[in-house]
Amino acid sequence: MRTRARLVPVLALVTATGLLGAAAPAQAGQAPPGKQPVAAGWGGAVSSVDADATAAGLEVLRRGGNAVDAAVATAAALGVTEPYSAGIGGGGYFVHYDARTGRVETIDGRETASRTADAALFQENGTPIPFADAVTSGLSVGVPGTAATWEQALRRWGSRSLDEVLKPAERIADRGFTVDQTFRDQTAANQSRFQDFPASRALFLPGGQLPVVGTAFRNPELAATYRELGRRGTDALYRGPIGADVVRTLQHPPVDPASGRTARPGKVDAADLAAYRVRFQEPTHVSYRGLDVYGPAPSSSGGTTVGEALNVLAAGRAADLTDPAQYDHRYLEASRIAFADRNRWVGDPSAVQVPTRQLLDPAYAASRACLIDPAHALTSPLAPGDPYHPAPCATAGPAVAEPYEGQSTTHLTVADRWGNVVAYTLTIEQTGGSGITVPGRGFLLNNELTDFDFAPLTPGVPDPNLPGPGKRPRSSISPTVVLKDGKPYLALGSPGGATIITTVLQVLTGRVDRGLSLEQAIAAPRASQRNTAATQAEPAFLASPEAARLKELGHVFASVPEIGAATGVERLPDGRWLAAAEPVRRGGGAAGVVRPTG
Repeated sequence: MRTRARLVPVLALVTATGLLGAAAPAQAGQAPPGKQPVAAGWGGAVSSVDADATAAGLEVLRRGGNAVDAAVATAAALGVTEPYSAGIGGGGYFVHYDARTGRVETIDGRETASRTADAALFQENGTPIPFADAVTSGLSVGVPGTAATWEQALRRWGSRSLDEVLKPAERIADRGFTVDQTFRDQTAANQSRFQDFPASRALFLPGGQLPVVGTAFRNPELAATYRELGRRGTDALYRGPIGADVVRTLQHPPVDPASGRTARPGKVDAADLAAYRVRFQEPTHVSYRGLDVYGPAPSSSGGTTVGEALNVLAAGRAADLTDPAQYDHRYLEASRIAFADRNRWVGDPSAVQVPTRQLLDPAYAASRACLIDPAHALTSPLAPGDPYHPAPCATAGPAVAEPYEGQSTTHLTVADRWGNVVAYTLTIEQTGGSGITVPGRGFLLNNELTDFDFAPLTPGVPDPNLPGPGKRPRSSISPTVVLKDGKPYLALGSPGGATIITTVLQVLTGRVDRGLSLEQAIAAPRASQRNTAATQAEPAFLASPEAARLKELGHVFASVPEIGAATGVERLPDGRWLAAAEPVRRGGGAAGVVRPTG
């Protein structure tokens, strides 16, 4: 994920329509002109990782579109400028607040396994295949859900056609965006994979070389694909020629014979594409300090895990603590407990029984919160509880390990002048997905099926996240909408694999409990405890006085460069919208509003 300078032709288009002020292109290594991590004003707001994508969403809002229209436009632009993190070869989760009805609803647009898949999808002779072999293969590709999410969101809540909201992204793909260092670095990290697939090599390694920082990167094939989707609708993907190309590519991965690479074929076929449906679902919901917090229900574990952790914090009255180190201790322990339960109980509810209501019951959280000792850190892996039969401090069998989950993905948050709000996280899983570009179509295929556990994580313990026919792999995606007195208060989300959950939790509690502004809560140093022996933490967190105190309590830390890359919007007391994004992480983000105020 990255931000980058807007290319001059794109700026010229929006400037000509009065959408943005004139700006000169940025030099390599500099922040794009007009890119800022915080903006406040009237008429609606957009926050994403990328300046071009945020501009696309604002363009739609300025032309009278609503938050859903702008969210799809922003997501489509991210499919151009963030092709290693998102695109129509992947899926995601879409959370929507409707100002007219006061309801929060969600779309589960997660990728699915083929109807012919079984629990041994990633096994040979009873043994899991190497993870690296699974990633760069057709076997890892699930039926994409992103295009269906866009179309269904627009049909239910939007005011513009798919064709119209894809136009800004088409322009960017046709005319290009400016390569920055992060895009080059991510291409370099995938170079050995991309060069073995002719279509990926031709698109991302022009002339066999890495893209040069400061040059224009064009993707006319993706522009044409978007135009086809706009004209024909998503039937072009799920029942038409785009889908035929997807199936051909994943079933017969087009490897360069001279490369020496082999890529396992996938199982998804035309019937799987035609059978794909997004799920309109009720969100998860918990009450926290007088606020209503909504997130995605399973197959995502984001809503249940964030919600349970908030309930654990509430049960221990963490918000009343005045000692910052003790608050951080409770935050880490609440995360540890919630992840212990997530790994044991959450999967695709169409295939396994998921105790969503029980996991989010405050009485269950209280039965787990009693494990927290103010004087000593818990030891991981912590055993799960039994949400069906809660008992104080009781456990339900052995601990379940944390599985691996890719760190890519991107998030956007949008609000409009009518008060509608969208929090939307979309992904193709690994940075670069499967590494396989659909020839002639300009987009990468996902490797989302590697989010399944290849084999039971703990022998003898039921695993809710094994592959299965038509099953959706568990996700950590956590787009979150928060209401106060039935009206929007804030919305947020983040990329980052399983760290998405802790990032959303830490930003939310930083805003609600710690007295930070939204932009301060997003910028604050992070730590991520996911029921592992060591808590991942950023250097700035480890340098704090609180970290030294936490170590005295028995917390063990592992340093990582950065965690997550959040964006959010907040409704200010005077009715204005505030948009906020990362100031530094992953190159910083791009926040914008329709009519800025000082």
